[in-house]
Amino acid sequence: MIVIAIYPGSFDPITLGHLDIIQRGSRLFAHVIVAVVRNPNKNPLFTVQKRLEQIRLSTKHLANVEVDAFDGLTVNYAQMRKAQVLLRGLRAISDFEVELQMAHTNKTLSHQIETVFLATSNEYSFLSSSVVKEIAKFGGSVDHLVPPHVALDISQCYAQNSPVSNQIKTEVIPPRKSLPMESPTTETLRE
Repeated sequence: MIVIAIYPGSFDPITLGHLDIIQRGSRLFAHVIVAVVRNPNKNPLFTVQKRLEQIRLSTKHLANVEVDAFDGLTVNYAQMRKAQVLLRGLRAISDFEVELQMAHTNKTLSHQIETVFLATSNEYSFLSSSVVKEIAKFGGSVDHLVPPHVALDISQCYAQNSPVSNQIKTEVIPPRKSLPMESPTTETLRE
């Protein structure tokens, strides 16, 4: 039986942590579909089309990985794509609580779809798209957190949309005038 796995997410932007899960998932499953969720409640940095391009470029070396986008419930999309597995990455205990609740909810919607959790590799345990955007927003380098083409897209996006000056204004404070040294009193010598 060919097992198809869906790896859903916003991927705004895709990070090296996401890629780690995709690569590992591609070794476990015959076919992995990285599915960009169109969420009208979020204000994304990149359009869905741009995110699809970023992910395709990042995963072009993985023959069994496909990139797609969808609206609505993940379970409905998985059924439409004849997938048996939802692939999810876990970074911390807080992720587990949310993901477990989602897995149980999805199970009430479809008994045929299983959720498989992969623990994030140690070097990416802190990493999220939100962290990447926060660093980039304030002019920090994200080259070590995302693929090179994504880092370039992020830098261009922030340069166009909200230029941030990295210059910190400092005030020069003149040195204090030193007071003449007082000679110690007998009281201070005893202490």
